[in-house]
Amino acid sequence: MRTALVLALPAALLSLAASAADVKPPRRAPTLPDTIVDLTHPFDADTIYWPTAGRFELQSVAHGKTDKGYFYSAYRYSAAEHGGTHLDAPVHFAEGKKSVDELSLIQLTGHAVVIDVSAKVANNRDYLVSIDDVKQWERTNGPIADSFMIMFRTGYGKYYPDPVRYFGTDKKGDSAVALLHFPGIDPKLAEWLVKNKKIKAVGIDTPSIDYGQSSDFKTHRILLAENIPAFENIANMDQLPVKNSYIVALPMKIKKGSGAPLHIIAFVPH
Repeated sequence: MRTALVLALPAALLSLAASAADVKPPRRAPTLPDTIVDLTHPFDADTIYWPTAGRFELQSVAHGKTDKGYFYSAYRYSAAEHGGTHLDAPVHFAEGKKSVDELSLIQLTGHAVVIDVSAKVANNRDYLVSIDDVKQWERTNGPIADSFMIMFRTGYGKYYPDPVRYFGTDKKGDSAVALLHFPGIDPKLAEWLVKNKKIKAVGIDTPSIDYGQSSDFKTHRILLAENIPAFENIANMDQLPVKNSYIVALPMKIKKGSGAPLHIIAFVPH
């Protein structure tokens, strides 16, 4: 048995070497896109949170040279799930639907279209993105394919993180919620998307997919009930083309989380 094993080992090694020799490099090196756009606002003391939520806090644990002579830095942080650039998991407004950790990477990555309503929003802080806005986009650019993401650009990203211009108020607490004014997605459009499109996710450059004056959060309830997550407080959407960018949206993987801080980027093609 020992002799057979000794004889078998060289043969196995030769087989592995032959297999390795058969692996050939690709005919051409993979190419990167012209641009990779970071769609994420940084998290700091100015990060925008709902008026009833606490702020992002970063506390220093250590920063400087140790008694052994080397540099060491570490922090602890605390934050609400829903603030800054973040993801709303379906369970945020839909009981029994997916939490952050249950969303697949397939659903959080994919091609996207950008529907720009910034001109209509300019004179209406409470603008609701409509079915006609999407249909008009499709008349110009063609139908939105299945498994795409839809990013709604209102232009409000340019106001971040000024709470008065972005939120409509810098006040805090329950009483401030009634003072919120920013654009969102019309619930009628949410219903239309569910019935007529098969999208992976939606994103918007405002604090919420529901507009600031919403009190029933119906757009959230409709989309999230279909396990369609939302990306909110998106940055730099003006740097994306109207179609064919590729989104990678990776949230902090909070088990059973209703939301999470999100690092989202876009690959823009040649």
